Amino acid sequence: MALALCLLLDPPSARTVTRLWERLEERGIATLLTHTHGRHVPHLSYGVCLEWDLDAVLAATATLPDAGPVEIAVQGTVAFPRGRAALACSVTSATASRQEHAVAALRDTGAKIHRHYEPGHWVPHVSVSTGLTAAQLPLAVTSVADVLPLTLRCDHAALVDTADGRRWPLTGVP
Repeated sequence: MALALCLLLDPPSARTVTRLWERLEERGIATLLTHTHGRHVPHLSYGVCLEWDLDAVLAATATLPDAGPVEIAVQGTVAFPRGRAALACSVTSATASRQEHAVAALRDTGAKIHRHYEPGHWVPHVSVSTGLTAAQLPLAVTSVADVLPLTLRCDHAALVDTADGRRWPLTGVP
């Protein structure tokens, strides 16, 4: 699986996304509530490692400066290949710079970074569904549109093992 450096949402923002997931599940669309181990939480990933040394990544992320909470404006839905849909987020240049710095710290440990999280290729998003059919896409897009406009606040961060949901909280927000 993978190890992700994630910004985690504050409680009101997390509730908003979780309610969206619940509405989609009620409409027959699988979301992160029921995906794999079922311990997913709403998040924005800065970087995803495909190969890593956990001790080295923990040490590197511990040195990332705390830049404080991040507000993310959600502008719509983004559809990715293989039936993935997400909240389409816009970020400031400062947030993009924070992501680049975080990925550089991960890469400096020797970790292999997933190509979609390389600076310049990163599409900021909060995952909604990982198994949409083409027929379900319009319902997913409409369900997201019903909650827009939306601003999400990320106020803490963690490393997350996507295989089992284990988390290693960071002391700040990179």
